[in-house]
Amino acid sequence: MKKNMLIMAFAALMVCSCASEFNAVYKLSDNDYKYEYAKQCFAEGRYVRAATLLQEIVTFMKGGDNAQESLYMLGMAQYMSRDFESASATFKKYGSSYPKGLYAEHAAFYVGQSLYESAPEPRLDQTPTMGAITAYQEFLDRYPDSELRPEAQQRLFELQDKLIMKELLNAQLYYNLGGYFGNLNANDESNYESCIITAQNALKTYPFSKLREDFSLLIMKSKFELAENSTEQRKLERYRDAEDECYGFLNEFPESKDKSLAERYIAKCKKYTKD
Repeated sequence: MKKNMLIMAFAALMVCSCASEFNAVYKLSDNDYKYEYAKQCFAEGRYVRAATLLQEIVTFMKGGDNAQESLYMLGMAQYMSRDFESASATFKKYGSSYPKGLYAEHAAFYVGQSLYESAPEPRLDQTPTMGAITAYQEFLDRYPDSELRPEAQQRLFELQDKLIMKELLNAQLYYNLGGYFGNLNANDESNYESCIITAQNALKTYPFSKLREDFSLLIMKSKFELAENSTEQRKLERYRDAEDECYGFLNEFPESKDKSLAERYIAKCKKYTKD
């Protein structure tokens, strides 16, 4: 117990000592010394401190021998400390300031990487995801032979899957809402139609998506529900459309776990379409 207390006390003393040292360096007017200390912090994995110092002195380094290195290191320190928004902005600044610089290729990659790390789950706004896709694509166009190309391509696939999932969740939401809000028959349209449009647009944009069956299933189910809840003058037309959709689903996905559902829909549709 006494030994543990001594260890904790020593650790606290070391933290206080390091903090005092950092504060003393931070207050110095010697930017070269600050820079060397920032490099030391970075090498030791103290990225927040490195970023704090570099943010303070990077402007003074501009035009000097350490200008490129200091700006790139600032971006990496921000990235490693998970300040991805700042990192992305810093890497973009490096690219615009030194388009043919020593670290230009890696800076371009880390613009996308920073946005990739900050991309939210599919249910949320996907603006960072779109930004990351654009950044990675620009990187691939500019550095087609880069050793980082496979990783950038893999990230692109992951981000595109996230956008596809976002569209699937949107379509699913419309389907779940169904005829809510009283619009099912009022204007002869419904959330089912919104589901159909969302899913169809997703299939056009991502024709080879691994979620293709999920979108197709929502379209089939929505068309059937739309027929079931239509006004009398639209029922025949919509049951025919739903029946065609069911056959199309079975043709494309003959081994689907929802095969029996499609067959049940067809049987119900034929009650209206057989005459």
